[in-house]
This record gives sequence, structure tokens and C-alpha cells, in this order.
Amino acid sequence: MKYEILLSSPDVGALEEQAVVAAFRSGWIAPLGPEVDQFEADVSAYIGVEHGIALASGTAALHLGLLALNVGRGDIVLTSTMTFAATAFAITYTGATPYFIDCLPGTGNMDPQLLHDALAGLAQQGLRAAAIVPVDLLGRVADYTSILAVAQEFGVPVFADAAESMGARGQGRAAGSFGDAAVLSFNGNKVMTTSGGGMLVTNSAEIASYVRYLSTQAREPVMHYEHTHIGYNYRLSNLLAALGRAQLQRLDEMVAKRSAVRKFYGELLCEVEGVKILGESQVNDAGAGASGLDNSWLTAITVDASKSHFKPAELSGYLAKHGIESRPLWKPMHLQPIFAGVNGSINGSAERLYDQGVVLPSGSNLTNDQLDRIGTTITNFVAGDWP
Repeated sequence: MKYEILLSSPDVGALEEQAVVAAFRSGWIAPLGPEVDQFEADVSAYIGVEHGIALASGTAALHLGLLALNVGRGDIVLTSTMTFAATAFAITYTGATPYFIDCLPGTGNMDPQLLHDALAGLAQQGLRAAAIVPVDLLGRVADYTSILAVAQEFGVPVFADAAESMGARGQGRAAGSFGDAAVLSFNGNKVMTTSGGGMLVTNSAEIASYVRYLSTQAREPVMHYEHTHIGYNYRLSNLLAALGRAQLQRLDEMVAKRSAVRKFYGELLCEVEGVKILGESQVNDAGAGASGLDNSWLTAITVDASKSHFKPAELSGYLAKHGIESRPLWKPMHLQPIFAGVNGSINGSAERLYDQGVVLPSGSNLTNDQLDRIGTTITNFVAGDWP
């Protein structure tokens, strides 16, 4: 279906065009180059970490980060069940098996208590997890204060999937600054984009060096092509890095615009019984009073049909009829056919969010006219203008 109003389209303009043209005219057309080097430095400085390695996608960053943490065949990696499939797929690329942890019902982020219980249960079986991969769902930083404490208790490294949370903050720190390393995504639907692309960020020089090495086909530093490890062609191009540098200059502005869209939905739906903005009652997963800022990448609502008298799918169908894109929340990984039979610590929270959730248009380039159209359409639907 072709939509007239999209969920989260790229927000690019003259600044980005000028940056890409300048990179093109510089002659650095091949992958790597000065724009890549500076993009890595700029993002690392923004987040407050020592190292960044710009890669072809967030999935590539997940894959190489896990390898750098020595995750391999036969290992167990604990990760969020409420996430996009790339998180779990990257674990399987290494030969490891994901173990899915359910979420906090108010935000969809990993439940630290379930994480603790899962690690304790594995220990009783004589098993140890090779890594923990929490996910910052829809741009809200997970409760790393609790997660890192659990990880330390069991001696397991943490690799943060911050693919959705660039520009967010939590527990007084920037998204991407938690754990042994973190992954960012600059896919076309994210708050800031390089068209396709991602980055691994870390304070570990050892992890950074190994990821950089693997991402350039694991070439040894000799004149001829010498390889002692399996490598990958995962580096970001110089042209796309130029686009990313321009986007980074506008990141805070774009987060502010998405936050305004979130506020618009909150005011629009505040009187609709059974409907809530996902996460609106939480400052962050660490609880009230903690310092946190959601980047509002995507605004999701939950619909309790027993109170609202309509189902999420009915709202989505009505929006689609009027050319407005929406979608459910991520289908939990433990429900995906490809992961049938995979173990997890599941209490039903993710399934309820999947059943009740609707993600609404959230882009920073939505116009006032488009927001008015969305608002009128939702208001008419709630008033009973359906089916």
C-alpha cells in the first residue's frame, strides 16, 4: 500500500545535500576517507565515548561487536524479546543461540528482574551466558543501572543495542555510552540517517581495534593480501559519512521536533479511555526521578479494547484507508517462527504490548498540515466514524 503520510521518513535538506556534494567533489568516492574518520570522531564525542567505528549497518555493528566479545558457536546470549529481528539475527550469525528476556510493561525494555532470574537459572544448570544485549525500544534508554548490576553479579559483558536511541539520554548519560560497547543505527527511518549505516561505539581500545580490523576484510598490515581471520566488508562509505555528519549537526533539533509530535499525540488522546502513550508515565526504566530523555524516535500507543471499544487493528485499518501509515509494535522474538523452541524468560508483557500497540507517524519532518490531517482522522475514528 502506498501511504501519503509515512511512519518515519528521512529528514534531509540543503545542509545534507551540500555535505554529500562536497564529499563527492573531494574525490573520496571509495569507502573510507576523511569524512568517515571525522564522523566517527563526531559521534564518539557526542555520546561521550573514546572510539567509534562506522559500519555499513547497525546489524553489521551487532555482528562484529559480538565477535569482539568472543561470542561464538554454542554460546548463549541473553537479549530482549521485544525488538526488531536484527538483534537476534546477529546473535545467530556468530553461531550462538539467543535467550529471550521479556519486558517491563510500561516501556517495553528488558526487565532486569527477569534477566537476573534467567542468569541464576542458567547458573544452576552449569551454564553461563556469553553476553547480554539489552535493547533501547523505540528510543527509550533501558534500565542500565539495574542491568549492569546484574551483569556484574554474574560476570557477563553487556553489549547495548542503542540502534533506536541515538540522541536519547538515561540515568544521566547518553544512549550508546552504556556497557562494554554499543551499537547505533543510521538506517533511513531513524532520527538521523546515513541512508544505510551504523556504528559501534566503545571505550575499549581492544574492542575498537578488533572491530575495525574485522570490518575491512581482516587484512593484515602487509603489502600483499594476508588473512589470518575471516573478515567482513562492513565499512561505511565516505559519501554516506558526509551525510551523517550533516545530520548530526541537526540531531538535537530533530529530537525536539519528534518530541513535539509525541506531545501532540498525548494531547490528542489524553481523554480517550483505554488509550495510553507507551512510556509516558515513566521518566525511564530506572523509575521516577531518574534523569532520562526519550528521543521520541517512534511514538506508540497502547489500546485496551475493553475500555476503548475499538481494537488496535481497527484504528490502523482506518488510518491506512486515509493514506496514513501505522503498524503494530515489534512482534516479540519468542513468537517468531524462526525462533520457535528457543528458550527465554517470558511473562507475557511483550505479547500484551504486541497485541495492544500501534505505532503512529513520528517523523521530524511532519508538517502542521499533516499533523492536522492525522489528528482529524484519529478524532473522527474515535468518534465512531467506522467501519
